[in-house]
Amino acid sequence: MASSNPLLQLGQLIEDAIKQLHTVTDSPRLDCELLLCHILKKDRSFLRAWPEHELNLQQVDVFQQLLTQRLQGTPVAHILGERGFWTLNLKVTPDTLIPRPDTERLVELALEIIPDKAKWNILDLGTGTGAIALSLAKEKPACHLTATDKSAAALKVAEENAKRNNISNIHFVQSDWFLGLSDNINRAMSQFEMIVSNPPYIKESDPHLKQGDVCFDPITALTSGADGLDDIRTIIKTSTEHLVKGGVLLIEHGYDQGNEVCELLKASNFTQVADFNDDNGNPRVATGYYNQMLIN
Repeated sequence: MASSNPLLQLGQLIEDAIKQLHTVTDSPRLDCELLLCHILKKDRSFLRAWPEHELNLQQVDVFQQLLTQRLQGTPVAHILGERGFWTLNLKVTPDTLIPRPDTERLVELALEIIPDKAKWNILDLGTGTGAIALSLAKEKPACHLTATDKSAAALKVAEENAKRNNISNIHFVQSDWFLGLSDNINRAMSQFEMIVSNPPYIKESDPHLKQGDVCFDPITALTSGADGLDDIRTIIKTSTEHLVKGGVLLIEHGYDQGNEVCELLKASNFTQVADFNDDNGNPRVATGYYNQMLIN
């Protein structure tokens, strides 16, 4: 039976919201559906299956409040205080970079490299919400993850996300890249079979820094010098001191930085250097092995 008030129906609310959101986001339907899922405590499949479902007036009022925030530019992740990444639900705050789908490619590649039942020590540099480290820790429970960030506020969020997702094979260290590792963990734990990182890699003059959700991310998690590669240079050069022979480094980079990052890896004695595209076909993750392949 048709609803007595079509203006309260899911389908109509979604279509009206999409028309408004086109001006502020490249994903108007997704943004709208995430807000409604939060209000209704349902998944997106429910919205598609029951477009005639009628919300009560209070639910519609809450939706309009959240929609107004999104129309003002506030990212959905900040409105809801969380973001889905890989198989996890992560708390997000203004102290952390909002996890992007592109970074899931790094997780995917890392999981392809780590042998079954491996007991590797793995380091995640600049962990933010803990997205990469926690995803790997959950998928590889026999491995031990060390997650670092120079921001104490970001580390607090990552620790909360570990508890939220019941992940215990990880510990957190406040460190500016590698600088704090030796003071916080013993020598045996400071050598890693794998190092992963999604560091800042945007040019300081990039106009995209003033557009979209990026405006709400901490600037220190985004930019890295005139060419965007300052932090990547530091990570590649210093990682050789913390990788076991044959250890592997995976590093996310900008869509136009693949060739440069690969050359930096080769210059630091990495072999089998390769670059991998994200789901949009853009170069996104560079990998290299230090000196020689691991024997599993």
